Amino acid sequence: MRLVDTVTPMRDQEPGSGHPERRLSTKEAAELLGVKPETVYAYVSRGQLSSRRTPAGRGSTFDAGEVEALARRNRRDSSGSPGYGAELSVRTRVTLIDQDHYYFRGVDAVELASRHSYEEIAEWLWTGRLRPGVTFTAPDESVEAARLVVEALPEHTGPTDRLRVAAVAAAAADPLRFDLTEDAVLGTARILIPTLVAALPPKQPLHGDEGPLARRLWGRLSGRLAEEAQLRVLDTALGLLADHDLAASTLAVRVAASARAHAYAAVSAGLGVIEGPLHGAAGGLAHRLLLDVLDIGSAAPVIAEELRAGRRIPGLGHRLYSGEDPRARALFALLEEIPAAGPALAAARDIVATTARHTPLHANVDLALAVLTASSGMESSASETIFAVARTAGWIAHALEEYGERPLRMRPSGHYVGPKPPQPLPKPH
Repeated sequence: MRLVDTVTPMRDQEPGSGHPERRLSTKEAAELLGVKPETVYAYVSRGQLSSRRTPAGRGSTFDAGEVEALARRNRRDSSGSPGYGAELSVRTRVTLIDQDHYYFRGVDAVELASRHSYEEIAEWLWTGRLRPGVTFTAPDESVEAARLVVEALPEHTGPTDRLRVAAVAAAAADPLRFDLTEDAVLGTARILIPTLVAALPPKQPLHGDEGPLARRLWGRLSGRLAEEAQLRVLDTALGLLADHDLAASTLAVRVAASARAHAYAAVSAGLGVIEGPLHGAAGGLAHRLLLDVLDIGSAAPVIAEELRAGRRIPGLGHRLYSGEDPRARALFALLEEIPAAGPALAAARDIVATTARHTPLHANVDLALAVLTASSGMESSASETIFAVARTAGWIAHALEEYGERPLRMRPSGHYVGPKPPQPLPKPH
């Protein structure tokens, strides 16, 4: 049976044309794609489908051709065939995402983050063992080398640039960086993460670089003194963000590790990817959106302007979760206990409710981070810093796995679509 025969599509008249256009209802599109209706709207938010409101305004319709093409791509990608368009699949023991939950080495990640510090979760990801009370410290030579290069950067430099050059400087200060044995890489990880934090310029007077990593990081993100409840939110956020399966930056890390780049270089590869607005920098966009809503007092005009400009609404929807991002849900619950976060929380709820009138998308972790950063006097780039520092733990875990695999296995074949050879030599102009 042909794909188009599986549904009875609605028909709309395309303005200005004499031919009807095949349109599908949300239910029909979901059935054709084999997903929940919420996932159909997630495809819309990611730009994979376009939608049009029905004349009565009670739902959306979708171009049947677009839906059929997406269904074909999804079937091809899930078939496991190595052909062009198939997604890369990598065996891993680090993280599983399943049914709107995610797990670190089989243990619910949200439960882990609610009971253990970021450093303890990092150790769990790396070794499968918990080390209660563990904290990471860096030798003076590593911190000094990283601080010197960070201080030499222009004042307008972004957080990921600072972290990237700090990682390079720390590598240069470590003559044993090329040792890729497990113990050596673990030693590198326990030095690199606190070095990255210590290299960031402080926002308030600091009294040494000791204690939990979240406390040290706070002083480099906010000029306000932290309450214990706020530190708990930051530490939980670090734990929740420690890994998230094969995100784009993590894949870059595994490619570097496959080529046997040392751990500092592998982390640098991840930092090079994380700056994209669809990855680590998404929290900054949500932060600015939140401030606009707080300034105006209502989400409706702000959302309207974003949609009019053709921009996606940051902080909403996630391709791996049909419901609310479990990381956002956990952070919102903690933020509700902080009175200072009340206005930002209300603005975030307004954003979700207002957007739901058009597209039923749920809050993701970027919106939750925006509530934390906006209510704590942090800059919009703070969530990018939190994301990068947190994810370094997961990057190291994936690098450790990749060092145990066949070298250079991350070498896909290109699907050449250029002119058929042999072509004549080009003539100069």
